[in-house]
Amino acid sequence: MVSILFEDNHQVVVNKPAGLLTQPSGTNQDSLEAQVKQWIKEHYNKPGNVFLEAVHRIDKPVSGIVLFARTSKGLSRLQESMREKKSKKIYLALIEGVLGNPNGTLEHYLVHDDFQARIAPKTDSAAKLARLHYRVLKQAGQCCLVEIELETGRYHQIRVQFAAIGHPIRGDVKYGSRFAESEEHIFLHHSRLQIPHPITGELQQFEAPLPDYWSA
Repeated sequence: MVSILFEDNHQVVVNKPAGLLTQPSGTNQDSLEAQVKQWIKEHYNKPGNVFLEAVHRIDKPVSGIVLFARTSKGLSRLQESMREKKSKKIYLALIEGVLGNPNGTLEHYLVHDDFQARIAPKTDSAAKLARLHYRVLKQAGQCCLVEIELETGRYHQIRVQFAAIGHPIRGDVKYGSRFAESEEHIFLHHSRLQIPHPITGELQQFEAPLPDYWSA
């Protein structure tokens, strides 16, 4: 069942479960976009095609907020807000080990290879700046709960940056986690999004609750 957090004529905000693609991949795998389109067709009894475009994406094993535009005007304005840094994306993550600093900034240059990102020198022509800010909320056994604010939005950014400092996200075996708990999820969740409404310009804030397995 699709978990709709908010919807109006211009946008739909959804809490994506881990293990589901944000958009179709050209394979037979299901996607959140397909599910939300079906929900709109059924909820509004709409015949024919439904316009729906993801304003941003989150990785398949990541849970949390995904914002979709329901109109082309809404899409262009929401994307513009993100490009102009008028939006704020907050994530929660379980990071392995104990971070030396309770808060800080991570800055690297990343290259996007096939289905993976890697740290690269600044001089690499393909490298793009990746910057995030974090603060530790609490220590939880062998991991710590961290709140992360993205300043840039690179491919696998949070995952590769914390792995680069020796503290991968719990469950993220691709980037060095020692805890292979599930192939479906890692402990990374897009918990909060602030962005201006595409028509009124009023600042909106959306929050998505954590999945049940975080408390297991």
